[in-house]
Amino acid sequence: MIAVSFLKSKYERGETLQKIMASDADLIHVDLLDGIYAGENNLQIDELVKELANTEKKLDIHLMVKEPLEYIKQLINLNIWAITFHLDATSNPKEIIEYVKSHNIKVGIAINPDEDIHILDKYFDLIHYVLIMSVYPGKGGQEFIPDVLEKIPYLYDKNVLIGIDGGINNNTIKYLDGYQVDNIVSGSFICMSDDFNKQINLLK
Repeated sequence: MIAVSFLKSKYERGETLQKIMASDADLIHVDLLDGIYAGENNLQIDELVKELANTEKKLDIHLMVKEPLEYIKQLINLNIWAITFHLDATSNPKEIIEYVKSHNIKVGIAINPDEDIHILDKYFDLIHYVLIMSVYPGKGGQEFIPDVLEKIPYLYDKNVLIGIDGGINNNTIKYLDGYQVDNIVSGSFICMSDDFNKQINLLK
């Protein structure tokens, strides 16, 4: 799958969302930042919920916020494929996991480039998805970090879907040759272009 992030775009957010919805993207990737966990703050949560209320494409929500459960409660009725959060952003990961699963939505954990993959060991039986971050959370347009790919094979027998997020374009995607990945998140490569479908299909 290709999930398109609208964090960095040459168009305003409403127009960007319309372009993604009209494209060949599989998912709309929603990056939420509170300015505390990661450097930027784009959390106009009420406004965002309204903008995403009628999306036909499923939403792939990535929370880069401290104590994400309250945000999740505001988002939970949207058309969501998965909600992903960071372990070091919360004191109650199991409560978050159970809450999301109780709404029949996939739950994921994101792992940053400098985090040990083994921090996930006690969660594999509880979650559906692991998002490998190939940049540091916060800003769109960062350069891809190839070393994170070493974490992917460890996940193959863990019965989880595997995603990768950050710095993915038509050149860096070549690093993924030979790896099994279910969801590729790409943002500025698509949303800073004039032709979303051209970029999406280059990745596919």
